Amino acid sequence: MVAFESNTANLRTGAMISTEQQIRRMTPVAAPPEQKAAVVALSKALGGLAHAPRRPRCELTGPKGERIAIPESVFYVLARVAEVLARGDAVTVVPTEKEITTQQAADLLNVSRQYVVRLLDEGSIPFTKTGTHRRVRMEDLLHFKAKRDEDRKSKLDELTRLSEEYGGYDELK
Repeated sequence: MVAFESNTANLRTGAMISTEQQIRRMTPVAAPPEQKAAVVALSKALGGLAHAPRRPRCELTGPKGERIAIPESVFYVLARVAEVLARGDAVTVVPTEKEITTQQAADLLNVSRQYVVRLLDEGSIPFTKTGTHRRVRMEDLLHFKAKRDEDRKSKLDELTRLSEEYGGYDELK
């Protein structure tokens, strides 16, 4: 097993948290500055393979030289993760069946926790209760987010159309 040390410190203890521990705890992971060049190079290599006319066939080489084929589904996830990390963004790996807290849902939607609670109580997002705590399935939250984003885009397109129809934004003519 290989674990990469990250520069993320545990704020309570001051101890370093390994990248593997961050992933298992479902906290965001970003490439440390000293790995940035390697991540960018990996992203370019995987991106080139992902857009090749033939289906990519890749494998990992283990520490003893053993070769392990990378399934196509894992390859494309790896390519996407490398692309995001190369941009300097962080990633979080969360199983879709995982239940998350209202605060985690709020963070993902970029809204307040109180707003998420209101959405839950209105029935906009399904949830379960564990004692007094609400839990949201990641799959349900992602479905809500996709629908919300689609609705926003549709309304923005309509607003743009109306603005053009009524002669708004003279500087664009």
